[in-house]
Amino acid sequence: MTSSTQPGSRDPFAAFACDDPTLDALRAAAGAMGFAPEKCLRADLRGAVQSLSVAPSPAILVIDLSECSDPLNEIVALEEVCEPGTVVIALGRVNDVRLYRQLIASGIHDYLLKPVAVTQLSEALTQARTALAVPRASEQDGAREHTAIAVVGTRGGVGASTLATSLAWLFGEEHKRTVALLDLDVHFGTAALSLDLEPGRGLIDAIADPGRIDGLFLERAMTRASERLAILSAEAPIGTGLTSDGEAFVQLEREFRQAFDMTVIDLPRSMLMNFPQVLAEVKFVILVAELTLASARDTIRLLSWLHSHAPEAQPVVVANKVAAGSSEIGQAEFEASIEQKIGHSIFLDTKSAIAAAKFGQSLAEAGNAAKTGATLRAIAASLASGAQHKAGSGEPTTASSLLARLDWKALLNRKQAAVPARSAPAS
Repeated sequence: MTSSTQPGSRDPFAAFACDDPTLDALRAAAGAMGFAPEKCLRADLRGAVQSLSVAPSPAILVIDLSECSDPLNEIVALEEVCEPGTVVIALGRVNDVRLYRQLIASGIHDYLLKPVAVTQLSEALTQARTALAVPRASEQDGAREHTAIAVVGTRGGVGASTLATSLAWLFGEEHKRTVALLDLDVHFGTAALSLDLEPGRGLIDAIADPGRIDGLFLERAMTRASERLAILSAEAPIGTGLTSDGEAFVQLEREFRQAFDMTVIDLPRSMLMNFPQVLAEVKFVILVAELTLASARDTIRLLSWLHSHAPEAQPVVVANKVAAGSSEIGQAEFEASIEQKIGHSIFLDTKSAIAAAKFGQSLAEAGNAAKTGATLRAIAASLASGAQHKAGSGEPTTASSLLARLDWKALLNRKQAAVPARSAPAS
């Protein structure tokens, strides 16, 4: 719950203690630091939450968890009333390193074991004041270099989510970048599931209240898959309507640019159409396709849409689940119809896919030794380096002219003619 800024419209300090000895020590430490001792009150966590719910939270807050039966769950109520930027110091009687680590991971700045001495409290308050004064990395180093990539499936089931997760994993593990993976399928997202993680409520809360989104919110809301990879995903109940104007997604991307080297967005087609502003800062849009008639049609339509609504984003077509010698449409025909080369082809690898699902791994990790792994690494390497992919013989202009490029009748006739040819008995 630490932050780099201290809003001037709120108190610099407040503290709540469950017992008189702790309250006396807090008042003495507060006075020594130049804080108002009367801002130290007698109250447990519930009382603190009630007080903070009717007034702005202070820059530095001390709370007492010693009367909490379940500190980790009960402290969630504090997040609802704490303003962004509050540095929270917790006091408690449970001497457990696991609890300490979990509290720190939840956003607590420090945890002190009771009984606490005035010198301990003074030192903790000094460190909290220092944390408030530390500028963000972006303020220290100027604008952070950031690459945002969106992965869109041209059809359902083509493997866009699998590719997005693999790319995010590769950027972190092999390219040593810090990566945010944003799964915008709020009801049926699989980013967390595929890595055997719980998605949490972070994305749902962000959509419900975009004003809460800041660096501290990300720390609490995102699920850590590794030291460098964090995931924001959801499994919203089916039937739950999540109304949004897209502001939450834009704000999330803005915070990702401050906190991470790269963002990978698993972007369903419906979200792409409804919220084109998501692509405002995206450098590459990966269109995941299969070599089928329907996928070719929708690739053409999506390329046209991107040209009109996201001209700064570079589209890269990736053919997935390519089976040797048995494609509905040949690669040359596919490329001719979309007037763009296929950037990469990922061959069907059922063995690696099963292993990934079984062990909760990305396909890139499970298929590391297979041809699939090599292809995925090549895709990640080209994107991480910012390499420009050649876009074929020209840019699309209108949907009608694009659709005219595909000789649907010839393709359908060829497809129908192939059926009896394959099934006819040998003479």
